[in-house]
Amino acid sequence: MTQSLEIKPIGTVVGGRTEPTDDHWSGTAIIRLNADFPAEVVQGLEEFSHLLVVWHFHRASPEDVALHARSPRNNPAWPSTGTFVHRNHRRPNQLAQSFPRLLKVDGLDLYVTDLDAIHGSPVYDLAPYFREMGPRGEVREPVWPGEMLKDYWDDPRN
Repeated sequence: MTQSLEIKPIGTVVGGRTEPTDDHWSGTAIIRLNADFPAEVVQGLEEFSHLLVVWHFHRASPEDVALHARSPRNNPAWPSTGTFVHRNHRRPNQLAQSFPRLLKVDGLDLYVTDLDAIHGSPVYDLAPYFREMGPRGEVREPVWPGEMLKDYWDDPRN
């Protein structure tokens, strides 16, 4: 039996980048939680250095979904890989997860850096990052992600 899930945003990204691009995602932004939440929803969060944030590629279109294999960033030097090997808006639900560094909690505003969502992105969930719940064992990946993402967090102004 197939079930669908209806979820509503818990907040919105405010500030930071206004246009999606492939690289240079350093910078700060605010995750502004919904004003109808009680302040207690973030109690203790300031003790954590990083968050796990689930957000939506809100500027993408359902027509962007690509259920086939293709080379990452259309670079023929990298192997053709399937939809679920890519971490972009072309996946069916157009959801992303990021692990930004938490700088400060001010009421329901969470100041973060290294969040690769843009201004206006709906946030659907967040939690503190627990090291113990990260990957166990050796992390394995091919060479191409490192080549592709070498400038992902670099600030082009430096």
